[in-house]
Amino acid sequence: MAKLTAEDKKWRAESDLYTLMEAEKIKSDKTRLNMAKKHAKVVANEKMKEANAVKKLAKPIKPVKKKTTKAKKRITKKTKK
Repeated sequence: MAKLTAEDKKWRAESDLYTLMEAEKIKSDKTRLNMAKKHAKVVANEKMKEANAVKKLAKPIKPVKKKTTKAKKRITKKTKK
């Protein structure tokens, strides 16, 4: 990560302050907090579906044996002669 300038550090601290202030507002508002928790469950379920799809893709694939047709065998024999 690049080294932060003093101005960047100040901006980040200010941004973090506003984030924490907003979090405190949400924690004290039961309706808003419950809505956020419900939405967290929805997002978690969506992410779980995505993770399961990735797991399926990450499984090793068994090699499929190619079946040669009679026509391919005839062509191969002709080219070898």
